[in-house]
Amino acid sequence: MGVPAFFRWLSRKYPAIIVSCVEEKPKECNGIKIPIDSSKPNPNEVEFDNLYLDMNGIIHPCTHPEDKPAPKNEDEMMVAIFEYIDRLFNIVRPRRLLYMAIDGVAPRAKMNQQRSRRFRASKEGVETAEEKQRIRQEILEKGGYLPPEEIKERFDSNCITPGTEFMDNLAKCLRYYIADRLNNDPGWKNLAVILSDASAPGEGEHKIMDYIRRQRAQPNHDPNTHHCLCGADADLIMLGLATHEPNFTIIREEFKPNKPKPCALCNQFGHEVKDCQGLPKEKQGEHDQFADCPPGSEQEFIFIRLCVLREYLERELTMASLPFTFDVERSIDDWVFMCFFVGNDFLPHLPSLEIREGAIDRLVNIYKNVVHKTGGYLTENGYVNLQRVQMIMLSVGEVEDNIFKKRKDDEENFRRRQKDKRKRMKREQHSMPGGQFTPQPLGRGNRGSHQPINNPRHAAFEMRMQDRQSTTPSASPNTSFTSDGSPSPAGGIKRKVEDSDSEPEPEDNIRLWEAGWKQRYYKNKFDVDVSDKNFRRKVVQSYVEGLCWVLRYYYQGCASWKWYYPFHYAPFASDFEGIADMPSDFEKGTKPFRPLEQLMGVFPAASGNFLPPTWRNLMTDPESSIIDFYPEDFAIDLNGKKYAWQGVALLPFVDERRLRAALAEVYPDLTPEEIRRNSLGGDVLFVGKQHLLHDFILEQYKSGEKEAVGLPPELCHGIQGKLARNDNPVLPDETLHSPVPMLRDLTQNSAISINFKDPQFQEDFIFKAEVLSGAKKPPPVLKPGDWEKTNNDGRAWRPQLGFNRDRRQVHLDQSSFRTLGHAMSRNRGHSGSGVYSNIAPPGAYNQGNTYRPLLGRPQQIPKLLSNIGPQDSWQGPTPLFQHPPQRFDRNSGATPLLAWNRMPHSQGQPYQQNQYQRPGGPMNYPQRPNDRRERGRQGYGRPYPLPPSSGRYNWN
Repeated sequence: MGVPAFFRWLSRKYPAIIVSCVEEKPKECNGIKIPIDSSKPNPNEVEFDNLYLDMNGIIHPCTHPEDKPAPKNEDEMMVAIFEYIDRLFNIVRPRRLLYMAIDGVAPRAKMNQQRSRRFRASKEGVETAEEKQRIRQEILEKGGYLPPEEIKERFDSNCITPGTEFMDNLAKCLRYYIADRLNNDPGWKNLAVILSDASAPGEGEHKIMDYIRRQRAQPNHDPNTHHCLCGADADLIMLGLATHEPNFTIIREEFKPNKPKPCALCNQFGHEVKDCQGLPKEKQGEHDQFADCPPGSEQEFIFIRLCVLREYLERELTMASLPFTFDVERSIDDWVFMCFFVGNDFLPHLPSLEIREGAIDRLVNIYKNVVHKTGGYLTENGYVNLQRVQMIMLSVGEVEDNIFKKRKDDEENFRRRQKDKRKRMKREQHSMPGGQFTPQPLGRGNRGSHQPINNPRHAAFEMRMQDRQSTTPSASPNTSFTSDGSPSPAGGIKRKVEDSDSEPEPEDNIRLWEAGWKQRYYKNKFDVDVSDKNFRRKVVQSYVEGLCWVLRYYYQGCASWKWYYPFHYAPFASDFEGIADMPSDFEKGTKPFRPLEQLMGVFPAASGNFLPPTWRNLMTDPESSIIDFYPEDFAIDLNGKKYAWQGVALLPFVDERRLRAALAEVYPDLTPEEIRRNSLGGDVLFVGKQHLLHDFILEQYKSGEKEAVGLPPELCHGIQGKLARNDNPVLPDETLHSPVPMLRDLTQNSAISINFKDPQFQEDFIFKAEVLSGAKKPPPVLKPGDWEKTNNDGRAWRPQLGFNRDRRQVHLDQSSFRTLGHAMSRNRGHSGSGVYSNIAPPGAYNQGNTYRPLLGRPQQIPKLLSNIGPQDSWQGPTPLFQHPPQRFDRNSGATPLLAWNRMPHSQGQPYQQNQYQRPGGPMNYPQRPNDRRERGRQGYGRPYPLPPSSGRYNWN
């Protein structure tokens, strides 16, 4: 769920919920990567039982990354997805279950947002391609240099939608990947793997939650199971709290602002497309090993501990003198419900509630003041008490006018501060270099904020051009001065628009801070008069239905596949009068769309190539009965925001009856392959030869039984469900062909797969939102001082490393970091290299001898091999996508450039040329120390000055 700024607000308000992941890096020996043994204890000092992967959060960054060049073809995309899953698995190391869920057909309420996103992506993709072509032509006309334009089809990210050939191929590749890991990785040998691909209806994260809910309702479920869910969406935090599982952790990528991105024209870092000057590409690193990605840019991961968040919420929501018994679980459910008002994927947020303005804190304070009058909690097991919600919303409505006025004052103050800042920067722009060359303070210890210099030639060019443009002639007697003190000619020059101190602001016709704001809002957004109370009540009723639907979706599953909010905008909180008697029931027995039907409901005409030809014509034929569903252009209402991505796409809503009527005429044109892709599927369970369930599943295939059988919980860690034969199973002793040409076939497969179905319940069954009996509450993590800690007293707060709070961390001094930066092998990648790792170290490290790196000694190879555990003997050959290409030295024929001779070959000459030259010869330091400090240094055998403070280096 996209809730902008929610995670930023949450991590700042409750900082102790964040824990940095401790990740074991793979070793290299003789140019070959040694896989990590994930069967060993978790280095984070916690053992997880189940790992759930929301796969769409993995697929998107692997297929069209923002911080590095995109894969060249679909095969490279699949390999990138495999490597990403491997990395997550090595961090978490689940012991019971791995659940991989891909988004299937979504409910109708979600399809509106998907439609908006895909229409925007298609429109922005065309505009970006046109802009790139225009800038390329301008650069080439000026004589600039750009690499030849690659002739390849632009990857349309809209293909990451159920029903496309891409998603069908992805499912095949993941079947191969799972089987390969079950055969070759020791950490997978006792693991059960469930794959829910795009043919299974439902969003990925909600399929995971549905699985957890149904397993919790079984008598064999372990209430102390430790869950770990991977995903970057903010709704995962609310979903995790809604399970009421005491041990629930979320793993996600750590967000790093201002991360360098390559230019889409020249593929160089340090500037954007609009600033590209067409300069020749510079070598990144001595051997251009950082050409595709700058040093230190590898993405890191963090844990979000929901058990700690529950501690925070328990303290914050505890209320005294209540007329009813306080229940922390019910209070947390109410907190989750109130978060829906600031934004979710199914409803627009209320105009008066912005998370950046402290809306959640305001709601919590009103809730604590009003709950004494309500007589109870707002929600119970996913059902809303509308009478109590009405009291909360009307209390918000009483202060709406003040909220809008304060918002206007804050915006004006912000613009005033920005204007003063720009003036100050203009006066100081000659005093020091800016951009990447801005001086950084030493000794602050904040190495994470320092970034390596990217593309210094381009940065230096920009500095020269900026200095040339800003240079003004010396003042003469006839020179007048501007208000900020800079000289201007006597005749005066009209200031250009781009030089103005004020930025153009989008026109706001609503003016919520002025009287009459409700009248203007409804007239402008809904084209109705505010006096039309029937229409306003209809909008409020639809919004209330949406609140009930969303909460039911989170706690009980999808209440209706057909319901959706039929407006682009939300009502005001003061309009929530008389909602207590509004109906909140939904039509039962509804069914989801089929995959190709959903594609017709969310795709623009530009993405019609993913559909059958006759279906595609319905999007483009002027005579089509549904041509109005696919506008070539559409308006974006900024709705008081500044950027287009924050605005509202004004697209027409799809009429389901008209869509189905039009598709009925083209259904007969589907091929057998398209009919297969248009069918709804289910989950598939995989196990390896060592798993207790392996022989049971194999017996089902040998017996020829077609009826579904129950899964024995004693064979699979208490998991229950139904097993049915698969039409295209993975079977032992049968060759599994690789769908990726660069990967080998599995000729000695021992894994097996079978269809899996969750336990079924009656439609009116209610899953209890409570902590199960027998669950052990985790030991408290927060200490008394943590309640008052906010962002570490104003300084940049750093997450805890690992789950053990009392871990004693080892710190290295500057000389140790310096040595590591020069000693680490270049082939270990950019993640472990220092900023200055390409510069020769001073000769003082080894007087009179040529410097040899620590990894440059062949006798260290047996020590590296000794780290391989005995269980590696059965894991078989390393998968081919983990083998890095061998590098060869051009000067030595076909001899591979191995780990122990790679660095001396590449660095020998620079090291010899970089020795200090003194009057007494190389490294001739004074023999007599001048003070006690120098004598102390000499006594410890370090006859060279201490290196500079750590603030000068960036070792991240």
